[in-house]
Amino acid sequence: MPELPDIVVYIEALKSRVLDQPIEKIDIRNPFVLRTFSPPVATVQGRRVVELRRLGKRIILGLDGDLFIVIHLMIAGRLRWRSPGTKPVGGKLTQAGFHFPMGVLFLTEAGSKHRASIHLVEGESNLQQFDRGGLEVLEATLAEFTTRLRAENHTLKSALTDPRLFSGIGNSYSDEILHRARLSPLMLTSRIADDEIARLFDATRDTFTDWTDRLRAICGSEFPEEVTAFREGMAVHGRFGLPCPVCGTAVQRIRYADNETNYCARCQTGGKLLADRALSRLLKSDWPKTVEELEG
Repeated sequence: MPELPDIVVYIEALKSRVLDQPIEKIDIRNPFVLRTFSPPVATVQGRRVVELRRLGKRIILGLDGDLFIVIHLMIAGRLRWRSPGTKPVGGKLTQAGFHFPMGVLFLTEAGSKHRASIHLVEGESNLQQFDRGGLEVLEATLAEFTTRLRAENHTLKSALTDPRLFSGIGNSYSDEILHRARLSPLMLTSRIADDEIARLFDATRDTFTDWTDRLRAICGSEFPEEVTAFREGMAVHGRFGLPCPVCGTAVQRIRYADNETNYCARCQTGGKLLADRALSRLLKSDWPKTVEELEG
């Protein structure tokens, strides 16, 4: 799922292409992607884009007349920019097209689970329904971060990725944040010390800033096309079995549902291997408890 750095770079690329431009047409190719019926799609035709902003992991196009287009890419949704008159990219993957004088913005979604969504909203106040309440860490103080982190008792991984607690953090960057902070993804927020919270706060801000700058450099003036959860240069996310860039230990993982958490046992858990629920049940007593046992 595109997270804060990806969404920021998407918005910056869109500003130079659609800001102050009228929407000539919205082509909804998959009716399911449009989750609202009022106002109707025809209402936005001819409206100018007067602002672009991020709300959590959502992209909002503000139009004149107090209308808003809210795009949530979810896991497999992506944006593509093409020249005017270009046919839909990706065939059946294209869910919608937004036609502007300078080009067409396509929303595509891979896979059979159609989760990406478009909402048309009238009135600023009606945007509140999409605000999950997560703290914007780049705008927050350490005290505000601490209060939010300790508001409920969760694992650090769960807390960071809870949109009610923190804004814009998902599975990918939470792994990178926790590795940078040298903290276990399964540490409970009720047990974290003040100095560890300070490390986590700094790591969150630094990870977001560093990766936003990296993605800007990768794209340059081009529209971001290769938006992915697995980036070259990530420390642990998507790097199971590869060496940690800090200590060289093989990166480990915990699998659950459709997700996995990646971590370095030496850097983050004092050498202890965290139990992968399925694999540790299978191996039982043969499941290694430490890096030394695993390497031995």
